[in-house]
Amino acid sequence: MPRSNRRRREAEELDLDRVLRGRLHVEAKRDGRWHVQPLSAASAVKTYVCPGCGLDITPGTGHTVTWRADGILGPDDDLAGRRHWHLHCWRIRP
Repeated sequence: MPRSNRRRREAEELDLDRVLRGRLHVEAKRDGRWHVQPLSAASAVKTYVCPGCGLDITPGTGHTVTWRADGILGPDDDLAGRRHWHLHCWRIRP
């Protein structure tokens, strides 16, 4: 019987945590450094209020999640203070 070049099913499964961490990056703004993680429309399942414009980010809308990268109270406090922004609102933020 010839050898199959197909990968096994288990090896093809995608590790979602690894993929999301790959998109996480740090941006510098006037008020410090921020962790920025885009969230796809498929992953957006709740309603959030954008701190930039004050409007709702509805489920199914791609947006970005941000939290401080240089807070003085530590990473746990920074992560607890994360906010969801419209992509445009985050881009135009000084």
